[in-house]
Amino acid sequence: MPDCCVAGCSCDEFIAANADIDAWLKRQPGFIARRIAGWDDGAIVDMLIWDSAGNARAAMGRLMEELADSPVHDMIDQHTVSWSVAPVRHRIER
Repeated sequence: MPDCCVAGCSCDEFIAANADIDAWLKRQPGFIARRIAGWDDGAIVDMLIWDSAGNARAAMGRLMEELADSPVHDMIDQHTVSWSVAPVRHRIER
């Protein structure tokens, strides 16, 4: 889900504003991990790793309802958000 922070918002501030989202994710069925990366232009890539695409889609539907008042939403230019769920086709681990 690539997002752009609103003007003046740093990646570190975005991460801090996600504290309630992080806590919520840890309670969701099938959640494995989250990775947040930030580009120099303010774009954020927020990757959520799930045990299945089904659990990811179900959580995606609940997130915006259950966490509608999260402070992070005010930090995102909502017109830039692109939500997608894709099954993993290849994986390599150390």
